[in-house]
Amino acid sequence: MLFSVFILALRSVQRNLLRSFLTILGIVIGVSAVITMVTLGNGATQAINTQISSLGANLLIVSPGQRGPGGGGSGAGSAGIPHFTDADADAIAAQIGGVAQVAPLGRASVTVIANGRNWITSVSGSTNEWFKTGNWTLASGREFDPDEQRAGSAVCIIGETVRREIFGGTPGKTGLGELLRVKQFSCNVIGILGSKGQSGMGDQDDTVVVPLNTLQRRVTGSHRVDMLMVSMQENADSAPLKASLRQLMRERRKLAEHDDDNFNIFDTQQLAETLSSTMGVLTSLLGAVAAVSLLVGGIGIMNIMLVSVTERTREIGLRLAVGALEKEVLLQFLIEAMVLSALGGLVGVVIATIASYFLAGLMKVPYAFDPTINLLSLVFSAGIGILFGYFPARNAARMDPIVALRHE
Repeated sequence: MLFSVFILALRSVQRNLLRSFLTILGIVIGVSAVITMVTLGNGATQAINTQISSLGANLLIVSPGQRGPGGGGSGAGSAGIPHFTDADADAIAAQIGGVAQVAPLGRASVTVIANGRNWITSVSGSTNEWFKTGNWTLASGREFDPDEQRAGSAVCIIGETVRREIFGGTPGKTGLGELLRVKQFSCNVIGILGSKGQSGMGDQDDTVVVPLNTLQRRVTGSHRVDMLMVSMQENADSAPLKASLRQLMRERRKLAEHDDDNFNIFDTQQLAETLSSTMGVLTSLLGAVAAVSLLVGGIGIMNIMLVSVTERTREIGLRLAVGALEKEVLLQFLIEAMVLSALGGLVGVVIATIASYFLAGLMKVPYAFDPTINLLSLVFSAGIGILFGYFPARNAARMDPIVALRHE
């Protein structure tokens, strides 16, 4: 019986194709909007997490002042706030448990020259631990050896942007093994960093890395350290580790009990969780707004089903007169409403999949296909048909056969 009723429902839809399409249009728009919003929201969340992860896994960035590592405000050197030193990094590694690596980092903006070209970039001075804390890999070449770090040798490792701008236009030159003039000295390029691309802090590949002693002696002329990159062990609890780190830095910077911190501890993992939570709320909100279209589509289905019941009054009366039960007539119209809305949901899923794929490319976020939201939208659209089709179906099932057969 169910199969027969289903075939009757399909024939009813086929008899009025244009009306059926206009009826399910609200469902199509609602389903496609919900799926597209959720898919793009998930893709944006993945992109944010990827960018933050590129800064380093389980990373704490300790910087002077009260703002984050990329912010303005009271930074190092202003209002008498002191910089860090190499000894601070050594103390963190020796005295705080749960720390995997600590990398002191100094920075300066300089012009680099080679191959008849010049480029303004950021020169970073650090140790080999910097590559581990920041999840950096080498596309080619090698890291610094201990003697080079100790002696402050004239060696450097360049990012992909610097390699492209300085050496990219010359056939046969990869940059590796070439000389690069940094401020007033020339360094030998011993490595090329693997590309990371853009992040919220700018182009990560636009950098030149030298040993910390090289930066201090040949570029800045001081022993200052601008940041401390602290990488936590994989299973370490960040809360007590941050508390220990804060206490140690207060002691080393000789801050009294009532003094405010003159440094900032930036936790990339907490930032990732906060942004993911915020994006999740926004995605849910947008999805809920788009879902209103489904209710509008359901009202449209109810209106058309009422019209259909009126048009087919004699048919309903004939079926009831020859012995059809009320529940059979009710089931017939419920299935018709469900088929209509399910077809709308299926078309909406197809449109949303295509739209999400192309929009993700335009927005430069990953295409995050979620089978759960697609299936739920399809089931929900069918449920909308049953919910809003019940009233017309009930009216059809409760008709008096004699009155229905007299209907003109």
